[in-house]
Amino acid sequence: MTPGSTSRSGARRIDVNAWIGSYPYRRIAGGSAEFLEVEMRRNGIERAWVSNLAAVFWRNPTEGNAELYRIAEQHEPLEAVPAVHPGLADWETVLIEAKARAVPAIRVDPLFYGISPTDPAVVAVLRRAGQLGLPVMMAVKLEDGRQRHPHDGSSELSPAHLRALIRSDPTVRLVITHADRDCIEQVVFGATPEEADRILWDVSCVWGPPIDDLAHLVAAIGARRFCFGTGLPLRIAESAVARLDLLELTPEERIFIERGNIERFQP
Repeated sequence: MTPGSTSRSGARRIDVNAWIGSYPYRRIAGGSAEFLEVEMRRNGIERAWVSNLAAVFWRNPTEGNAELYRIAEQHEPLEAVPAVHPGLADWETVLIEAKARAVPAIRVDPLFYGISPTDPAVVAVLRRAGQLGLPVMMAVKLEDGRQRHPHDGSSELSPAHLRALIRSDPTVRLVITHADRDCIEQVVFGATPEEADRILWDVSCVWGPPIDDLAHLVAAIGARRFCFGTGLPLRIAESAVARLDLLELTPEERIFIERGNIERFQP
């Protein structure tokens, strides 16, 4: 993939899973807007949805939103995905600001905040986001459990959590990142078709060859369930690109995953 190149489908990719900021458990290369833009050009990514990685671990993750908005204003290819904390009294104000700034989505990571994913406060945030037309992004995990720091005691979002959340209100739409095949199958096969249509899964943590989990999932549940996400800088962008290159996708299916599915989710 040469700088500024497009994908095999001819479409420019939208990366829904990118981060700025530092990570508390290990040193990572990158973490700046400039780093992301270089990686985007190298991997044919037109736009990236960006979250504040450091702020996920703060008592008030919404304090990282101002930096996201500033970066999005200064770097046209980057779009801010602000955090909303259901346990804080001003969560609706944060949501309304996000809507006014025309963000593509908001993020809620309850287990990192010490809240049950099915707490009534979380459900209230998701319902209000749905009323405002905002998809909600959640990370199942940020790292494989085998490489976590001993001090990282955060749990993972379970299929039961996700099924309960998508059923909490018919306006709720979820963009789920860092899920593996087992999680995706348990949610999709345990949901109604209407519920499953309101969830998109990024490909950042679904294995490609030789295990071929992504190929199996696309064959079983269809390309319309997935969106492109790299996990930069926690993960390598080329890995996500390679997973798609190694799939036997039609040009239409490729466009669905690279941008079409997420575009229909945007407000």
